[in-house]
Amino acid sequence: MKTSEPDAQTPHDNSAPTWSTARRRWLFATVAGAAAATGAGLSWWQAKPGDASTTTGTLPFWDMAFPTPDGDNMAMRVFAGKPLLLNFWATWCPPCIEEMPLLDRFYAESSINGWQVLGMAVDQVSAVKRFLAQTPVRFPITLAGMSGVELSRSLGNSGGGLPFTVVFDRSGRITQRKIGQVKLQDLQEWRTLP
Repeated sequence: MKTSEPDAQTPHDNSAPTWSTARRRWLFATVAGAAAATGAGLSWWQAKPGDASTTTGTLPFWDMAFPTPDGDNMAMRVFAGKPLLLNFWATWCPPCIEEMPLLDRFYAESSINGWQVLGMAVDQVSAVKRFLAQTPVRFPITLAGMSGVELSRSLGNSGGGLPFTVVFDRSGRITQRKIGQVKLQDLQEWRTLP
């Protein structure tokens, strides 16, 4: 009895993609690419400087006050009138910890030109105190706790990730935002801002 092998064109052969399989793959790749491009564009739009909703100089941020690790309260109004680099960080965030010495050097070198740096910890007071005892910084630190995530979102950090840095000019307007670790090149560019 003679048995016949399936023909290469029969539906039982799964080795070659059919037109509908290739079309589905192409469609999936196109949709994935469009979604990635949309996400990247949205992130850029939300993080770009000059956003009218956050550059009015009348942000609620300037009316806020936050506790310090020592138990005092620090009003954000004391930073008005000079450029301010505001850095949201946490002790459990490795990139945050890595950028702290760089931010401290920036503060030491640029404070004579009016620059201010403020670290806003999205963390518990005990963890921040332990960290600062081992790695002191010269710039002030405040404690925002988990409410710091919402504050950072209101300043343009849509994902709420850390570290997040905002640069305010002398008039209190946001001129720069950076989600992720600050690099020396960022600081050099920001230092030249009016």
